[in-house]
Parts: sequence; structure tokens; C-alpha cells
Amino acid sequence: MKAKRQLTIIWVAVFAIGGPAYAQDAGVPWSSLSEEQQQVLGGFAENWDSLSPERQQRLSMGAERWSRMTPDQHDAAQARFKMWRELSDERRELIRERYEIYRDLPRAEQQRIRDNYRRFRQLRQDRRQQLRDRFRDMTPEQRRRLRDRLRDTRPRPATRD
Repeated sequence: MKAKRQLTIIWVAVFAIGGPAYAQDAGVPWSSLSEEQQQVLGGFAENWDSLSPERQQRLSMGAERWSRMTPDQHDAAQARFKMWRELSDERRELIRERYEIYRDLPRAEQQRIRDNYRRFRQLRQDRRQQLRDRFRDMTPEQRRRLRDRLRDTRPRPATRD
């Protein structure tokens, strides 16, 4: 049970890192956290005041989200965190860098990416694998041309003349 609680605390910390940071100058006082948040973040209680205000805010938001999740959602989140921990440091860094790039994109571009991902996930497994294999077998030049072509065919916002 203790290991599950520690995993929960670690998961909340990582989950909070990926979310948007709405830091407050003064931070989040421990006493302002709900009982549920304090329970989830219990491992941080002793050094809460030494955490940056931004980190306190992210952790409190993550704990709030965690407390609203169903048991099935907890299980799914823990499985994702387990997969995250099993990635190499280099792979995690690459994912963080790509997330930063994504986060800096205009909302419309982010939505286009999410829509494309949903469409890809709705394909049959064998078709998804076929597309992955095709992309993997491309040369770097072919990949660049494909990205350029896809970039050029994106719908552009209508302009007024």
C-alpha cells in the first residue's frame, strides 16, 4: 500500500509538470489545500514551503485532478506513469522538447494535430502499423519532403480582400 501511495505522489508530480503552470507569486500555502490534496501530496508536506511557487501550484492542481478521477482513471494514469518511468532519459527529454514546441503552436495548429492523432488512432491496427513502417523506411530527405508537402497543404485561414 505504501508503494502505491508513493507511486501516486510521484505520478501527481509528473502529471503536474506536463500541465500548464499558473504560478502565483506567493505560492500555495499548505493550509489552503483541501484534505484530499494534502493526503495525495503528503510526501511533500515537510518541505512544501521550500518548493517554488510554480511547483506548488502545479502540484496542487495535479492533486485536485487526481482527487476527481475514478479508480479506473487512477489505474490508467498509473500505467502511463509506469511507461514514462521506463523510458530512457534521452527519450523523456525528446518528449519534453516536443511538448514545448507543441505548446508554443497556435491553438488552431494544436487542434489540427489532435484531430490528426484521433484519426490515426481510429485506423485499424494493421493500417497504423503499415503507415509507421512506411515512414520508418523513408530516407531523411523523403521525410523532409513529406513534412514540407503536408505543411503546404494545410488549410489556411481565409483572408478578406
